[in-house]
Amino acid sequence: MARRGTDRKSRSVEEQLISRRSWLLAGLAIPLSRAWAEPRLEVSFDGDSLHVAAPGLHFLTGSALKRLENADTVVFLSQITLFSDKFVTPMRRPVQERLVVSYALWERRFAVAMPGGPVPRVEGLTDSQAEDWCIRNLAVNALGLAPDRTFWLKFELRTAPRKDTSALISESGLSLLKVIDIMSRRPKPDEPSWTLMTGPLRLTDLPRTAREKRIF
Repeated sequence: MARRGTDRKSRSVEEQLISRRSWLLAGLAIPLSRAWAEPRLEVSFDGDSLHVAAPGLHFLTGSALKRLENADTVVFLSQITLFSDKFVTPMRRPVQERLVVSYALWERRFAVAMPGGPVPRVEGLTDSQAEDWCIRNLAVNALGLAPDRTFWLKFELRTAPRKDTSALISESGLSLLKVIDIMSRRPKPDEPSWTLMTGPLRLTDLPRTAREKRIF
């Protein structure tokens, strides 16, 4: 009887350990699945312009984050291109923007700005808020695009070379020429880049978004 009671107690302890281990593994799997989620491209329409969102796209990481933590300013360059077919024939010139990111080390918060853009500089953001602000404040004018016309959209984002930071932050026309020049070149290994594409799309099928909701 003593032996049977001991065996039963041992099995109970083992079951508890296995159960506890399973819960720990499950808890670890949740953040890991989020970290490795594939980025996807979403497009919405506010009645005048097309806006993009990229859930799962995280660019304030790696070498860019190290630069920011070392009190450096990092410029990201974005480009949105509309195509009349499956990413072969552009419908109009690509829309390019500069996204300037800095980091307050003591507060552990990010500041973001879009030089020459319609929205003011924003401070005190977490990494995910800063990424979301950068992407969601990008837009391309849909003027002249028929509601039922099919089109494809390509979104590109890349880290600008460190040596070009000062020129890109400038409000002069030379900074815009620099953006065009950089985006026309293949990115180097130390210049992380991302490309997301979607289509076919039609204005009539896109979700409607109020413009004022795009700004923090």
